[in-house]
Amino acid sequence: MIVTEHRSSQWYGGDDRNAYIHRAWMRRGLPPHAFDGRPHIAIANTASDLTPCNAHLNEVAESVRAGILEAGGIPLTMPVVSLGETQVRPTAMLWRNMAAMATEEMLRANPIDGVVLLGGCDKTIPSLLMAAASVDLPAVVVPGGPMLTGTFEGTPLGCGTDVWRLSEEVRAGTLSQEQFSRSESSMIRSRGHCNTMGTASTMALVAEALGTILPGLAGTPAPDSRLLEMSHETGRLAVELVQQGRRPSDILSAGSFQNAIVALAATGGSTNAVVHLLAIAGRLGIDLTLDDFDRIGSRVPLLVNLQPAGKYLMEDFHRAGGLLAVLREVRDLLDPTALTVTGRPLVDYLDDARIWDADVISARSAPLQAASGIAVLRGSLAPAGALIKPAAASPELLQHRGRAVVFDTIEDMHARIDDPDLDVDADSVLVLRGCGPKGYPGMPEVANMPLPRKLLARGVRDMVRVCDGRMSGTAYGTVVLHVAPEAAAGGPLALVQTGDYIVLDVAARRLDLDVPDAELARRVPNVATVQGFAAPRRGWERLYIDHVLQADTGADLDFLLGSSGDQVSRESH
Repeated sequence: MIVTEHRSSQWYGGDDRNAYIHRAWMRRGLPPHAFDGRPHIAIANTASDLTPCNAHLNEVAESVRAGILEAGGIPLTMPVVSLGETQVRPTAMLWRNMAAMATEEMLRANPIDGVVLLGGCDKTIPSLLMAAASVDLPAVVVPGGPMLTGTFEGTPLGCGTDVWRLSEEVRAGTLSQEQFSRSESSMIRSRGHCNTMGTASTMALVAEALGTILPGLAGTPAPDSRLLEMSHETGRLAVELVQQGRRPSDILSAGSFQNAIVALAATGGSTNAVVHLLAIAGRLGIDLTLDDFDRIGSRVPLLVNLQPAGKYLMEDFHRAGGLLAVLREVRDLLDPTALTVTGRPLVDYLDDARIWDADVISARSAPLQAASGIAVLRGSLAPAGALIKPAAASPELLQHRGRAVVFDTIEDMHARIDDPDLDVDADSVLVLRGCGPKGYPGMPEVANMPLPRKLLARGVRDMVRVCDGRMSGTAYGTVVLHVAPEAAAGGPLALVQTGDYIVLDVAARRLDLDVPDAELARRVPNVATVQGFAAPRRGWERLYIDHVLQADTGADLDFLLGSSGDQVSRESH
């Protein structure tokens, strides 16, 4: 479909007073022919000095701008809410929905015909896609890309993953505080987001598998000149999207999410992708559930040898062939009809893809793990579901029965985890509650609790952990997370007591509390648990708690589900 009249003409077209005002206030460098029907393309930019992973996106935006101009469009810079995962307190996830809502409103409110979405750090790409899905203007994503690999004492460092590893070695007494501090300047070598298969890398790859990124772009390192080259091409493509009338609703389908889940499993991606994909699907009205992740992804082979589930880093992944090489190996599991922003199916881009380093990307015939997708658990402790990432877990702990050691809050955990008198052993199950969407609020990345110091000193490096919060995509361990309903929403996690036995059986997809039903029916949450739940009186946190949904449906706000369209309800002037 060729679009003959663009949306921006509702502002700029005609000779009346309103059109005069709209044009006049934009005539600060724009010539008259900028209003002659050319597509006006917003560049929604999450660059911010307080989002270090996205700080380079202003340079990327210049390449996008050049591409838009070359294709005959009018580029318009539009700063949007930026969430720095490492900087924002209490957790960036608290504001994902706010960032999505603010971006949605600005896309709808302004005279634009299409948008290029610039994201990188964990929550930025999900929030941008949620907004674009709701407004349904022609949209395309440019991911900022991972950083280059840093080294310390001759060893490559995985951003995030090695923070967890090195900090545990300090607590275990096998690494000095001085060495740990010296590694700090080596961890972040260049511009870009985490170089592990954390949430930022995962969401870029998943967004490409969804079809919202120019095929072959996701995973390109941030300092690589090819990122700017493809950003230029994306700017050109944005103009084409508007001219052809190609919107997110034309591209994103149930098959797109099938492809995203296959990509998530084959790359060993972050569990955070589950809650983000559920939220994006909710904006589109696509019926995606937790069960779909298990049904589609649980038996997909793990082909990517990257931290935290493997050895290598994103720079290696890119040189080894990247996402398209991975998807070529699992082509039979993909939906062949699912489209990309180019208007062509994703599978059309796989024929020429090749694996250039089989130690980084394995062939389908020799996978790292035969079936390693994120597993969805249910049972008496998680009636609405919970997640575990087997690829990052200890195989011997995937079937386990242990005595619960319960922490009512994050503060309680930090205060007692290293207490020499804590009644805990290697077979115990560490339980942390009050960390879900409502309870904290915002569902922080704390599920991968540090292990008790006295057990670290004995050589223990993993334990079963259960939490209603999330964990960083860069983290590892036998961690059951996203337990739903959360404790603050009346879930049974609120009733667990230290000494109860918890049974984990990943193969059977079960997570159970081995306590008689009659005993559970008599219990009520203890005072410390209830007092630990968030109780804000005002502002975004109050709005969030009053309206946030549970993790099993994406933790969006209840009034933001579904599409809103691009039309403004009232006119001004």
